[in-house]
Amino acid sequence: MLAARLHLGKERRLEVEEVPTPEPGSGQVLIKVEAAGVCLSDVHLIDGTLTPLYLRGDVVTLGHEVAGTVHALGPGVTQAKVGDRVVLQAGEQRDGAVFTRGVDYDGGWAEYSLARVDTLVPLPDDLPFEQACFIPDAVSTPWAAITVTAKVRPAEAVGVWGVGGLGAHGVQLLRLVGAAPIIAIDPLPAARQRALDFGADYAFDPSETDLRKRVFEATGGTGLAAAFDFAGVAAVREQAAVCLGPGGRLVLVGLTDKPITLTHGTMFSFFQQQLRGHYGSQPEHVNQLVQLQRLHRVDFARSVSAVLPLTDAPKAVHALEAKEGNPIRLVLKP
Repeated sequence: MLAARLHLGKERRLEVEEVPTPEPGSGQVLIKVEAAGVCLSDVHLIDGTLTPLYLRGDVVTLGHEVAGTVHALGPGVTQAKVGDRVVLQAGEQRDGAVFTRGVDYDGGWAEYSLARVDTLVPLPDDLPFEQACFIPDAVSTPWAAITVTAKVRPAEAVGVWGVGGLGAHGVQLLRLVGAAPIIAIDPLPAARQRALDFGADYAFDPSETDLRKRVFEATGGTGLAAAFDFAGVAAVREQAAVCLGPGGRLVLVGLTDKPITLTHGTMFSFFQQQLRGHYGSQPEHVNQLVQLQRLHRVDFARSVSAVLPLTDAPKAVHALEAKEGNPIRLVLKP
């Protein structure tokens, strides 16, 4: 079968190559991959910003956002049947540690992929694979950040910095939980317009010199109850922090290896504001989102920026890294 494999070493490289089709073991199924999302985390794995923690060896098939059909069952598997439509959780628990699919073990940028049966999430028949594959991570990460880490309540004022793959879904989901107003901040005009189309009440350019004033005016003078950094940029965190109101929460979702700094530390403490780190999501968040989609409370059709063949995986990575066409999610289809 074909698979897009990341070779780790002195010079990391992504190669689409022929590899043996794996066979499912006990408690596993073999998935025929129908769609797999391309995430900024994949870009960071390739450029060396991220490194697998638990990978055995120095080669891995990328892809942690995967949807497809059950193709074959391992010995003793009765919880699934051939032909089931599923999306895969982005990882699995092993001996108390979380192993990430497509990072710590082979993922779904391939024609077939192994999955532990307890990581399968059934899909409704009317949800296309291309829209389902990125629910784990691109949608479940902002959902968990909003509902668990930030604990956003109805009518709370919120700010979203970065309206890309995570932030675009963040805007939709914040509207779903009743946050108001929703203020999006992004340097790209197209991204700001997208934020408004997805449900933001305001969309501002971060380069505006009076941004803090505009945020406070938009919130009726209260400032933000919660601000989300979906960009992983130090300047964003500084800017978001001064837009918080008393007791406001700054939630760091975008990943960066740069130091975390708060210039106005005394004011941050005086107003009893909080800095909260966030990473990924739990299995229940994917289940919740599939249920919400099943009842048509959410719609991810606009998130599919392009569908490319698996052989174009390197092109997809470059397009995402260069923000060609300002994509939300690029999807690979074997």
